[in-house]
Order: sequence, then structure tokens, then C-alpha cells
Amino acid sequence: MAKAKPRFPRVAQLKTAESFLQHLSKIKADLPFNETLNEPGQSVMGQSFELKSGRIIGNRFCILPMEGWDGTLEGLPTEMTKRRWHNFAISGAKLLWGCEAVAVNPEGRANPNQLLINEANLDTFKLLYNDLIGAHESKFGTSSDLYVGLQLTHSGRFAIPDNDRKRKPKILYRHSVLDKKFNIPEDHPVLTDADIDRLVEDFVKGAALAKEAGFQFVDIKHCHGYLGHEFLSAFNRDGKYGGSLENRMRFLTSIVEGIKATSNIPVAVRLSAFDWIPFTKGTNDIGVPEKSSRTYDEAFGGTDQGLGIDLSEVFEMIVYLEKMGIEMVCITAGSPYYVPHIQRPALFPPSDGYLPPEDPLLGVARQIQVTHEIKRKFPNLAIVGSAYSYLQEWLPHVAEAVVENHMADFVGLGRMVLSYPDMPDDILNGKTLTRGKICRTFSDCTTAPRIGMISGCFPLDPYYKGKPEAAQLKAFKKNSGL
Repeated sequence: MAKAKPRFPRVAQLKTAESFLQHLSKIKADLPFNETLNEPGQSVMGQSFELKSGRIIGNRFCILPMEGWDGTLEGLPTEMTKRRWHNFAISGAKLLWGCEAVAVNPEGRANPNQLLINEANLDTFKLLYNDLIGAHESKFGTSSDLYVGLQLTHSGRFAIPDNDRKRKPKILYRHSVLDKKFNIPEDHPVLTDADIDRLVEDFVKGAALAKEAGFQFVDIKHCHGYLGHEFLSAFNRDGKYGGSLENRMRFLTSIVEGIKATSNIPVAVRLSAFDWIPFTKGTNDIGVPEKSSRTYDEAFGGTDQGLGIDLSEVFEMIVYLEKMGIEMVCITAGSPYYVPHIQRPALFPPSDGYLPPEDPLLGVARQIQVTHEIKRKFPNLAIVGSAYSYLQEWLPHVAEAVVENHMADFVGLGRMVLSYPDMPDDILNGKTLTRGKICRTFSDCTTAPRIGMISGCFPLDPYYKGKPEAAQLKAFKKNSGL
């Protein structure tokens, strides 16, 4: 099978600001851009940010949480996990948003090697946190302006908790497209209200343990198709957790109330602010929308056509968040499982994906503009943006312009820091970016775990290049025509 060829120019080919801007104009991608970066010490990216609570965060870079595939079956970190966290610590970013997606109970793990927070693992989480703080202080002298959270999650319909690697979904309602797409049988049980009540308790306990381990805030994950996100689209669910927005938010509001009554650790929310109908491979492996037998009404922040954006309920939700005392919201979109091109813009798809139906820069621009709309509507919240990695060499130019123009308060980096962990520090110090470390969105960090392997940057990180999994992954991609 022949390898699928990119249909759009690679960002690395747009070697000058002029050529990059001409391409943005050609494809009508609305992105702010500073052709000349400010000198070190003068850039807004190096300015501190004060939360309403008085907490000072030292600069405007944020490391986004990523799902780990290299823990133990008991949910403990391995040396690979510790290495990744060490890289977060020395990245130069002063906001570490959750560090990693950590499950609050065994059945909620997205893979059998995902980290798990419980009493038995608490001491190890304390060590993990202390090592991170120590590494940051060793490089930067202080951690007083470093803000470190832990992302708490349950994977819902995408749970693969056991070593047999079989999907064991926990669903909130019968989904008109996803049930069939992921082979969920018609008689598969839906979580009861009592089941959900117990899950609320798990999140509250997880938050208390996170605080005891040293973390300064927790993120209650509401993105990417996982359980928290699925609640927001449970329009057709009966009972106290479905239907109205108030009911669909009851899971989150109950967790926040429980946390306030117990540990009282600050809460943040990472939110998929819009979603679309799932996509699948079409002609020439290019992504096309799945066929639906009815009006698609299962996209929070979407439209009934399944391909648009309607932020009216998103704004309503964020009003609730402000009233609950939540200070920080991180904006993302969709899900890597069924609409990766809007969630994680990339030129090269993972093994279970499809070729992008649009220039990925349009996906970047879409998320940046939606984040801008939210920031404009809620100026008193600390807003973190996502989807910057595909900008590659031009990331510093867009990031600086975004923050200067108050389109977001922080620029979040995810997979970019797998290949280039110290990119924020290089940018803040005015260094020329190291081209050989810049993520080119080959998606190996997604393909590897999709086939049961560890996740890492196999093309660019020497640490992973030298592992036997690198050769296995290369062989898999060759045999699959990727």
C-alpha cells in the first residue's frame, strides 16, 4: 500500500514570515502574527500573571496534560514517566496544567498503564511532585511563581483499563454514531445516577489526595470525549444528570461542592468548547463526516448539522464556573478519537485516523479564535489556549501576538514538549529555535499507544529513537502504508 501523501504544504516549507503570511491569506486562516519578536525581557510571554486569588504565575507558557502510556499496571510512574515530568519541570513554563491525565479509579483508565491516584499510590505521587519542584528550582532558582496542578479523569466510553487491552466503556447515553463506530452493543448498560454519584465521590477523594501530595490545583477534565465531556452532550439522558444544562453540569458542580467541603483545593477545568460529528476515512483516506440517520444533536458547543460552532451554551457554562469560584479554564476542542483534525491539527494522521480534510492551520486558527471569543466574554478568568504545536517555527510569533492582543492569557503546549521540552525557555531567552527538535506532527506519539506501545517522540527524541519500540513502530507503519 502506498503511503498517503500530504495534500497541503508543510509548515517547514514556509521559511519566511512573508511566505507564511501569504499562505495564511490564501487559505483564509485568521491568525494574529508578530513578524518581529520582542527582545528577551520585553515580551509579554515573560510577564507574570496574577490570579484573582492572588497567586502569581511567572510567565505565559503552560504545559498541557497528556495521557501517559508508560506507568505500571498499578498506576505508578516508571522512569519514563519521571523523565517526562522532569522535562515539564525544566521547560521554562510556569503553569503546569495537570501534568498528566490521572484516573480517579481503576475502571476509568484510558489504558492499563495510565497513572492512578489512590491511597496506595499517594507516597509515590508525593515523590513525583517533589522531584518536579526540585528540578525546577535547580534550573530556575525558585518555584514560588510555578503553579502545578493534577488533571483528574475518567475515560468513560474510551476506557481500556485492563491488560487485556479490551475496550470496557462506561457510557452516559446511547450515542447515535459513536456506539456503532466503536462497536458498543445495543444492550450495553448505561451508567445509572447511583453509579455517577459514586464517581463524584471518587473525584472528590482524588482531589484530596492530590492536595496531600502537594499539588496546588486540580483540573476536572471535561474534554476530548471522556466522561466529563460526555456529560455536556447528554441532552437525551433522563434523570438528574441529563437534559438541561444545569443537569448536564451536575456532575461537575457536585464534584466542586464536594471538594469545597473537604480539601478545598482550587479547581480548574479543561473544556472542549466545541465538538463536531465524528469523521471517518473517505476517498483517498481523507476525513469525511460519518453518516447520521437523524439530526446530529450530540455535540456540546456544536450545531445540529454537526459541522458548526455555537458557543451559547459554552458561555452559559462558563458563567456557572465563575459563580463556583473557578479561576482558570483551558480551551480545547473535540476528541482525538473521532475528530482529531479539529482537536489536534496535524498533517500526518495516527494509525486510526484519516488525512486532514483541511489545511491544519485552519484548525489552529479555529481554536485560537474560539478561545479569543471566550476570553473577550470572560475577561476576569485566566484562559489557556491550545492547538499551537502545528505552528512549528512560527509558534513564538503567533503566541506573542495572541497574548498581546488579549486573545488568551496563556499559550498551552502539549506534544511539542515531547520533542522539544525546553522550547518555552528558548523562546523566553530569545534563542533561535532548534529545528531538529520541533514537532512536525508525525503522530507517532499517538500511533504507538493505539497499538499498545509506549508513547513518545520516536522520530525526534534520541531517548525514544534508541528503544526497540522505535523499530517495531516503523515496521508497523510500513506494513500499514502510513
